[in-house]
Amino acid sequence: QVLLVESGGGLVQAGGSLLLFCEASGRTIRTYYMGWFRQAPGTVRDFVASIIGLGFTTDYANFVKGRFTISRDNTKNTVYLQMNNLKPESTAVYYCAANIGRLITSTAGVDSWGQGTQVPFSA
Repeated sequence: QVLLVESGGGLVQAGGSLLLFCEASGRTIRTYYMGWFRQAPGTVRDFVASIIGLGFTTDYANFVKGRFTISRDNTKNTVYLQMNNLKPESTAVYYCAANIGRLITSTAGVDSWGQGTQVPFSA
């Protein structure tokens, strides 16, 4: 099983940007489908974005399309989430996810989770 560690979270303001990192260890992620989810207090964990092993195919939740970009560098065993034009509803804990076998589109079938990185919003 791959170990995932997120970083890059921090206080943001409306319209701001943030780059999240998901560093993997234990195994190369080259063959893994990777994804990002977020969970606000008192809510379920929502799908945000996903990417296939070689990075040619991505998928996004409608509420982040055009603002967030998922990417990966398999040589660094790292997945990224560039978040632009952040909104107050973006406040959440962001989690990295990995699985083998299919593009991540929901929490079902995720093999590995990171511990999450917080993205709080500054009023």
